[in-house]
Amino acid sequence: MVESQPSKLLVAGSIPVSRSRFLQGRTFATMAQQDFQVDRTTALYERPVMGIVDATTFAEVKSAIEAAFAPASVEKFLKSLASEGLRIRNFEAVLTSGKLGPKTTADYAKLTNADQGQIREFYLASLEQVNGELRDRFFKLYAYY
Repeated sequence: MVESQPSKLLVAGSIPVSRSRFLQGRTFATMAQQDFQVDRTTALYERPVMGIVDATTFAEVKSAIEAAFAPASVEKFLKSLASEGLRIRNFEAVLTSGKLGPKTTADYAKLTNADQGQIREFYLASLEQVNGELRDRFFKLYAYY
């Protein structure tokens, strides 16, 4: 006795997608151009503008970070972090160690969460601006491990 299976083409729902009326004669590229006119300048992420609640304290903390990353003092700052075994991307550890100034920790604590977040972003952006030669010399500070 021999068994036979019906062809799968006769089963309902087996019609290939390429026969769909919607896609007939259109490619995905032409669909994107015709149906989804995207303005690429507005499609990019734009960071929302956030107001600073305590502008005076924010400016003091920001100036302490700017002073640490100033070209004349950045090497000394990096050496002090290396001597304590701190990672440069660990902002809270750098802050509580007093490397950004003795008053900076207290000032940072006074800021709102939103202001603190902006300060952390500024700090992280500042450490990425250090020139490549210094970053290579202080590789362990910048390493992610």
